[in-house]
Amino acid sequence: MGTNEQVSTIQLLINETGNRDAVQKLLGDHYDVDTDQSVNEVDLYLVDDHSFPQYRDTLLERVEECDPVFCPVVLIRRDDNRREITLPGPNERESPLLVDDIVDAPLDRNLLFRRLNTLLVRRRQSRKLMHYITKLEESNRSLEQFAYAASHDLQEPLRMVSSYLQLIERRYEDDLDEEAEEFLGFAIDGANRMRDMVDGLLEYSRIDTQGSSLEPTDLDVVLEEALADLKVKIEEQDAEIERESLPRVQGDDDQLRQVFQNLLNNAIEYSGDERPWIHISAERRGTRWQISIADDGVGIEPQNQDSVFELFQRLHSHDEHAGSGIGLALCKRIVERHDGRIWVESEPGRGSTFTFTLPALDAE
Repeated sequence: MGTNEQVSTIQLLINETGNRDAVQKLLGDHYDVDTDQSVNEVDLYLVDDHSFPQYRDTLLERVEECDPVFCPVVLIRRDDNRREITLPGPNERESPLLVDDIVDAPLDRNLLFRRLNTLLVRRRQSRKLMHYITKLEESNRSLEQFAYAASHDLQEPLRMVSSYLQLIERRYEDDLDEEAEEFLGFAIDGANRMRDMVDGLLEYSRIDTQGSSLEPTDLDVVLEEALADLKVKIEEQDAEIERESLPRVQGDDDQLRQVFQNLLNNAIEYSGDERPWIHISAERRGTRWQISIADDGVGIEPQNQDSVFELFQRLHSHDEHAGSGIGLALCKRIVERHDGRIWVESEPGRGSTFTFTLPALDAE
């Protein structure tokens, strides 16, 4: 056996010394073989049907500890086996599945190697995947911490800039000509918009870290709270809101209120010249609920229907519509935290329907 770092370790859980020595000799040139008769940390377990009952519980614990990294167990089935050990059917699998493959004695060397190598490749791939996932999670945490720190630290200087600009405007108002007043107005507006963006970024960065645990949540109550927050705007625009009964889901009620509030606010804001009309409905799809908020507003061009959920993406100028461009990105982040997804179906000039999914209470 060479010095290849990819050599895998296989443990032989075979109690009979003669059989164990024979299998060790068969595998020794290709793998690192462990013959200790207690379950160790290795890449693959090879156990015979006579020994299997003794090691089953310990192996199951080991496989569960490794999950989601693949931990293969292969069973050698002998001709004299009367226990009729078989692989479970597709609807009978325990989780995690304990026995991944069964080979019959006498062992065919080439067939055995092919089957062991297939399982070992799958194990290496699962370990690499978990490594990449861990690194990605670490990177995401670092980015979230950076976004939080940057946006938090920017709040005070931006507040100071805005305050002093407003102070200059009030104190020297009579000394400024029309052009200077216009320039100063642009500066104040820019500082205020920057502060709104920083506040939004701070809120966005805290979705995962500051959110409450997901608990049984009545969406009718959540919607009522969102409508109360938007009461003034609804009355000013004389918005017509139709609503169906909404379900109870597994969620964070404060964050879901933000989702409703942002989607309803957008439906009113982008209603065009007509009186805003909004319809809120729910439909059960398998283990999830689909919540839809439909309007008859200006709509969204097809090429923009994905980008609207990105940070700071605006389809209209600040002169046309207010906002920081973070509301829909915030909705997406919250829905994804609930293991759901959000999308929009729209036709320009004929309105939009925003739909997001949430786990049903009885989904498990």
